[in-house]
Amino acid sequence: MRAIIWLVLLFAVAVVSATAFGRNDALVTFYWAPWRLDLSLNLFLIALVLGFLTIYAFVNGVGALVRLPARAREWRNAKRERLAQQALREALSLYFGGRYSRAHKAAQRALAIQAETRGIDDDREFTMLGELLAAGSMHRLQDRARRDDHLARALGAGGSPATRAAEEGARLLAAEWALDDRDAERALQLIGELAPGVARRTQALRLKLQASQLALQPLDALKTARLLAKHQAFSPGAAKGLLRSLACDALDSAYDADQLRRVWQQLEVADRRDPFVAAHAAQRMGVLGGRAEARAWLRPFWDHIAERSEDERAVLADALVSCIEGIEPEWLPRLEAAGRLQPRDAALSHAIGRALAAVQLWGKARQQLEVSAIDATLPAVQRRDAWLRLAEIAEREADLERATECYRQAALVA
Repeated sequence: MRAIIWLVLLFAVAVVSATAFGRNDALVTFYWAPWRLDLSLNLFLIALVLGFLTIYAFVNGVGALVRLPARAREWRNAKRERLAQQALREALSLYFGGRYSRAHKAAQRALAIQAETRGIDDDREFTMLGELLAAGSMHRLQDRARRDDHLARALGAGGSPATRAAEEGARLLAAEWALDDRDAERALQLIGELAPGVARRTQALRLKLQASQLALQPLDALKTARLLAKHQAFSPGAAKGLLRSLACDALDSAYDADQLRRVWQQLEVADRRDPFVAAHAAQRMGVLGGRAEARAWLRPFWDHIAERSEDERAVLADALVSCIEGIEPEWLPRLEAAGRLQPRDAALSHAIGRALAAVQLWGKARQQLEVSAIDATLPAVQRRDAWLRLAEIAEREADLERATECYRQAALVA
């Protein structure tokens, strides 16, 4: 198609030329005493065009000859730039391939070529990437001194809008390396230096979570984990388990009742409504002597205990047993209602029996404890405790034979 177009254009030029110059009888005369030169107008125009083209070609040739050294330098710089890029890509490939010593050498070679090449010697982003690859390789080789030197040079090359992304990556990598070194304080410091937008990214939050856990700051770790859960960084089940675990760690960090009370108030409402977290808090408070307050934390869950799952009923029952001493009589209607709604739940029967025994209702307590003592699905610790409580009740009733049998059953529980 292109050849046909050119052919049509050629014919058009031929037609126009024949029409314009076919019958042109004009002359062009040049006088140079004592000579005279007569030329036809057509020949003069052709000679004029050819002369212009010749001069144009001559000028271009001279310009190209003059620019030849500069073009040679540009070619050499372009070649060295390709070599630097190739060395940087080689370093990246070797780093991902686990050949860290060679990756470090390739990164050093790329930086050396860059420093000697005009045009890219001031490319800060290239410098940062090369230094980060070298620092990462040294980190994998456990050479912390050289790693920190490369990292410092990488951060020193930043400071411009073009290197902002690389600088953010360098700080995130530095925080990750600090965590590998078990230096939680350094990791938190580096994360704190990030811009607010960068600090809210998923990777930054993951690093902050690990650093908070390493620094034994469970409340900060819990807040960070909640942000990660909002960002859908975990599956719903994993997020729920992690938040529950961190909340329990925060409760375990309290060493007296006042401190535990403050930690409990600092927890989110969703955490305080979690039966497992509330049960753990009540157990911890019971150990620290605040049994009445522990029961107050458990009361909202026991008001609707029958609506809970089997696992939740078990932990709530165990938590109530841990703070059963001094239980108020107002708990009895709540416990009896739970027993009627879940008569086959051994964990509830054990807790109800312990509560009835605590208020000296021996007959009702014996009925509930017998249900839990013979239930093989109940953990051995609770079954053994049920047999021991039955033995104590038998001793109070002066039934020594029954007490001996209960002690024997308690000893047989594996």
